[in-house]
Amino acid sequence: MQAELTTVPIDVNSAIDAVQVQMMSRPAAECPVTHRFTNTGQPNGGMYMREIFMPAGSLIVSKIHNTQHPYVVLEGAAMVWNGVDGVEPVLLQAGHVGITEPGTRRVLYIVEDCRWITFHPTEKTTVEEIEADIIEPRYDHLQGLKQPSIEEFLAAAGGNLEGGIAWHG
Repeated sequence: MQAELTTVPIDVNSAIDAVQVQMMSRPAAECPVTHRFTNTGQPNGGMYMREIFMPAGSLIVSKIHNTQHPYVVLEGAAMVWNGVDGVEPVLLQAGHVGITEPGTRRVLYIVEDCRWITFHPTEKTTVEEIEADIIEPRYDHLQGLKQPSIEEFLAAAGGNLEGGIAWHG
């Protein structure tokens, strides 16, 4: 089931786009994703679980989420900014349980090696089908943007780019 997207000010996505543009000129972080499924393809639906590992020192830009869904920080810690919950990044640590609202897009600075998992009810049976439902495509965000300093974000998050960078959900 797809919920209505949360209204996110255009300048928030533009700011995140600009961070992502600068990130593309830096080495990519290795952030393996583990996909788990339960009862997919059943008439009453199943569950898709998406777990990502993000190394300390990495800067991550998430995809835009189409659905409301729970997430859990399984281990580690991250400074997280989404432009909706306030101006300052928030420290999320192992054990944190939250709800992602439709339209959410995050910038994360990984303070400690971090494992983050999301849960998505679905009847779909492949990652590609599920991603088409849960992730909003964003194709033109890399062109013609003013590029603010990535160091400004890092200063607010209190870190550096030791672990590299990545952009995905």
